[in-house]
Amino acid sequence: MFWTSYLLAVLAIVLAWPVPILLSRAQWPARSPFTAMLLWQAIGLAGGLSMIGAMLVYGLEPIGDNLLAGLRGLADMVLFNAPTTALGFWHLFALSAAALLTAHLVFTLLLTYYRIERQRRRHRELLALLASPSTDGPGTVVINHDSPVAYCLPGGARSVTVLSDGLMAALEPAELRAVLIHENAHLSQRHHLLLWAFAAWRQALPWLPTTRLAQEAVSSLIEMLADDVALKTESKATLIKAIAIVASGPSGVPASRVGFNGAGLPSAADGIIDGGIQGASGGAGSAGTTASRVSRLLSPKDPLPAPLRGLVLAGCLLLLALPTALLIVPGLLG
Repeated sequence: MFWTSYLLAVLAIVLAWPVPILLSRAQWPARSPFTAMLLWQAIGLAGGLSMIGAMLVYGLEPIGDNLLAGLRGLADMVLFNAPTTALGFWHLFALSAAALLTAHLVFTLLLTYYRIERQRRRHRELLALLASPSTDGPGTVVINHDSPVAYCLPGGARSVTVLSDGLMAALEPAELRAVLIHENAHLSQRHHLLLWAFAAWRQALPWLPTTRLAQEAVSSLIEMLADDVALKTESKATLIKAIAIVASGPSGVPASRVGFNGAGLPSAADGIIDGGIQGASGGAGSAGTTASRVSRLLSPKDPLPAPLRGLVLAGCLLLLALPTALLIVPGLLG
């Protein structure tokens, strides 16, 4: 138990600082965004599990040789008034911290979901008043807005893609198709769920570098994934022009929605209530995402070779298996 807690602590520190920094600076994620997305998720899950597990194992160390034995001892103290003298101050502190952090993460995840759903509901109500159905396909509506705007509002069967008059006037038919395919890819691949999870993670632990870097990286990667879907039927030149036109919209728009330009919704001051889903961190993040998308399309590189993708996926599995094994295997062997 003693060494397990320290090993978990070291793993948590490594996943909270050097690993996300190195990954955020790497060039290969743009070549295989899906693989990079899986790696970011593995880093987040393994880091959180290691952080909580290290405190939990350290706190239980005096009353059990492994996690299961320690939990049984703790249950006896809580339920059957067993003596607590074996636990010192720092052990009780570690157990309290583990419990509070777990509750904080779960509560923030649920609170973020509630806020997002409330924003979406209000936004749908406003769209029902201000938007009109589009002839470009089912589930597509048009708002009266001069700036080029395109975004999707997730909601299962109620999901809609929203376009502005300004966008439709600025785009050629092929460019408009690219935008619609891009937005439909966001919906079909459930990108809003990823954004929700990483937004909640950052809100829960804003002081942790991993949360900011992961949220920014994931926001960029989902745009690349949607671009790849659009490229299956439309040319690179068409998609680049569409991205450039949408990016020419108003600056300072919060990049907090699932949208073609990494932002997607005008601000409340533009007459549209802020809704959708929390995504990137701000206007600068949106500009950076647009630049990386265009650069990727202008200078395409081959996807990672299959052996390297397999190596990264194996690393993801290892990241998830290592803290799990450190926590569970000693108890099963015991």
